[in-house]
Amino acid sequence: MIDNDTKRLSRLTAIITQLQTKRLLTATELANRFSVSVRTIYRDIRALEQSGVPILTEEGKGYTLMEGYRIPPVMFTESQANALILAEQLVLKNKDASFVQHYSEAIDKIKAVLGHPIKDKVNLLAERTRFDQNTNRERNSKDLSDLQFALTNFYLTRIEYINEAEAQTDRLIEPFALLSTQENWLLVAWCRLRNEFRYFRLDRIKKLEIQTEKFNPHNLTLQEFFDKYH
Repeated sequence: MIDNDTKRLSRLTAIITQLQTKRLLTATELANRFSVSVRTIYRDIRALEQSGVPILTEEGKGYTLMEGYRIPPVMFTESQANALILAEQLVLKNKDASFVQHYSEAIDKIKAVLGHPIKDKVNLLAERTRFDQNTNRERNSKDLSDLQFALTNFYLTRIEYINEAEAQTDRLIEPFALLSTQENWLLVAWCRLRNEFRYFRLDRIKKLEIQTEKFNPHNLTLQEFFDKYH
């Protein structure tokens, strides 16, 4: 009985965490994730509601947390904290300055909620972990964060772009996907100048301006894009 209660408490906590990380979740998605029945998820959601967690039900769509509701920081285990520190070291190799800055700021906030024993250990791990690639910390782009924002909010974006022939063009683009390569980041976007999807190297973008006008989202997944255009 105690074991079952512990499992349920752990699952309830995990459900809250999932609701914090995704805007909308269905009972089926939660059931599959935690290997329980949909009926069990219904009971869990009801229990959370009764305990005061403001979970809203969007008919036919799923569950979401009330806008503005904040839950106290989740405590990380030592192994989870170590995984985040490892990820930080990998991110520090990244070529885009904005991405490194924002990730480092997020990691600092995570470190702030760690207990002192774990905090001391992860700081030691950060000091003792290094990767050979990009040891000079060279940054050759700075637009990744802005492009992430434009991509997820469907804002038209104007760029000044230098192609391989060193010719500069002014492009109005609809950001679609971001791909990481060993050298840099690639942007996949619908180019209104060429009227087709194009790849743009972030280190060749000399100026970027997010427009106030929005574009209609492209209704295909990244895999569907690869299947169709490759």
